[in-house]
Amino acid sequence: MIKITFLGTGTSQGIPVIGSKHPVCVSDNPKDKRLRSSVLIQWDNFNYVIDCGPDFRQQMLNVRCDHLNGILFTHEHADHTAGIDDIRPFFFRQGDIPIFACERVVANLTKRFSYIFQTENKYPGTPAVQVNTIKKNNGFKIENKHVMPVEVMHNQLPIMGFRIDNFSYLTDVKFIEEDQLIKLKGCDVLVLNALRIEPHPTHLNLDQAIEMIGIINPKKAYLTHISHLLGFHDEVSADLPENVFLAYDNLEIHSN
Repeated sequence: MIKITFLGTGTSQGIPVIGSKHPVCVSDNPKDKRLRSSVLIQWDNFNYVIDCGPDFRQQMLNVRCDHLNGILFTHEHADHTAGIDDIRPFFFRQGDIPIFACERVVANLTKRFSYIFQTENKYPGTPAVQVNTIKKNNGFKIENKHVMPVEVMHNQLPIMGFRIDNFSYLTDVKFIEEDQLIKLKGCDVLVLNALRIEPHPTHLNLDQAIEMIGIINPKKAYLTHISHLLGFHDEVSADLPENVFLAYDNLEIHSN
């Protein structure tokens, strides 16, 4: 059994969007306030996160996370990676923090955060990571759990989703090839992005997400990576199929 906590369920700008007077952005409902998308996965005494965006520090404080066993990166975009410097408190207590990402993402992070990845003449106080390069069809272990990467298309950019036991996490999806889709069959819990009501060139909209959930057919599905243009949490939730739920920040679920 693994415990999943939604650290953030918002899209790249979060909700509320800076300066926006859109009704969802000024909502008083806490479920309409969304940090950038990430999840904390826990079992035994292990803590892993998928993605490490610009809200990472606040998210770790929100869930009172006191140790971190590793980070799985879906892709290199800033809303999924910009918080990597805030692994410092974990590094100071634990040493190098394991990260798992494809070769392209590792290269991107190495360029953007060179001071973290350099091995000589490091500035005092900078964190360090243990790099684990992953490939789309090569499963790998984190502690005693098997992880299967699932490649999805974010428009023209291939990125990674992950299946851990019967839990699958996909974000920034626009399309999934059949050979990758089959990896998701039989999962108990699926997390999938649903950006807004109107179609979008790089993300699934709500109708497309529900259609994909129907193809994968999990026992339960949770929607994430949500923009204010999807609408109010309570109103959208009321119209979803019975096994589909709108995730919200700090929601806790479990999966076998």
